[in-house]
Amino acid sequence: MPRKTQQRNAVQRVLADANRPLSAQEVFEAAQDFATGLGIATVYRNLKMMVREKRLVLVSLAGEPNRYELAGKAHHHHFHCRDCNRVFEVPECTSDLRRMTPDGFLLDSHDLVLYGKCRECAG
Repeated sequence: MPRKTQQRNAVQRVLADANRPLSAQEVFEAAQDFATGLGIATVYRNLKMMVREKRLVLVSLAGEPNRYELAGKAHHHHFHCRDCNRVFEVPECTSDLRRMTPDGFLLDSHDLVLYGKCRECAG
């Protein structure tokens, strides 16, 4: 079915071009330029399928809608702009988290979200 392939390609293209995690609504709005007749339900179906296929990674932030980003990226964290509500990738990671770990605990992973204003909003 070419239409479904066109819609799926549009979703993937939008996420690749954005180079940051996007909500389903952000994907929907941007993908309409590449797939005529695209509906929000189709976007959700494609996002869910692509997460299941491990082509996308789910980015969960407390109290926020899920975001999605392409899989296969190196370990990184995120910055959430409180003004525009966009989420950006932070490529660096602090290396001294074990120092923060309580005595007797074994750290095996971590997730870090920075909050503030993005470059455009701070402008």
